[in-house]
Amino acid sequence: MIPISDNIRCWNKPIINYWLIGINIAIFVWELQLELSNTLGYFVNNWGVIPAQISGAITNALFFNSAAWIIVIWRSCSLIFGIFLHGSFSQILGNMLFLWVFGKSVENILGHRRYLGFYLAAGILTEVVQILAEPSLTVPLIGGNGAIAAILGAYIMKFPKAKIDTILPLIIVYIPIELPAFFYIFWWFLQQLFYGIGSLNIPPIGVNQSAVVFWGQVVGLSIGAVFMRLKK
Repeated sequence: MIPISDNIRCWNKPIINYWLIGINIAIFVWELQLELSNTLGYFVNNWGVIPAQISGAITNALFFNSAAWIIVIWRSCSLIFGIFLHGSFSQILGNMLFLWVFGKSVENILGHRRYLGFYLAAGILTEVVQILAEPSLTVPLIGGNGAIAAILGAYIMKFPKAKIDTILPLIIVYIPIELPAFFYIFWWFLQQLFYGIGSLNIPPIGVNQSAVVFWGQVVGLSIGAVFMRLKK
């Protein structure tokens, strides 16, 4: 099932949403170039979120060496950059499709600046929860899944009766149907099972190989729903 649009009218152009989609796609193209040059693994392991490195740096800074705060600050930059990295074609396509359909309406009600802050804050908070849940994890965590789950949560809270225009591909026949927005909460989590399709070669052990990634998206969905509830 492929969502293509909703029935919510937007009065302002979702400029930030367009920029976010453009930046994500541009960085993914960059990742493809790095993969061809066999440097993608080095890049992702430096700029992806690795809980063991961040938690280890914080522990070292607190109890052993105050100069280690420089490393903490450097590793913390991955909390922002990791949101824009993706590990497979299916992950980037799925995330950008949901961002395209649901992000514009959320930006329309929040405004450009607050929407950008919401996107980044939701992504970072999701990553922080993932670090706290599994601080010894050495596999990089990348992707904007948490931020986009938060957008979906905010959208459902604000537009619970919205209808989503959807295309259902059956072999070579495409059937247009209309589904309630609430349905896409379930479809969002179901499609995570397919995010390994078209995976990039990221040595030494890949990315996102932990159940904490799935539960981090539950946190992202909750963040979006709570934020929009409090906004009311």
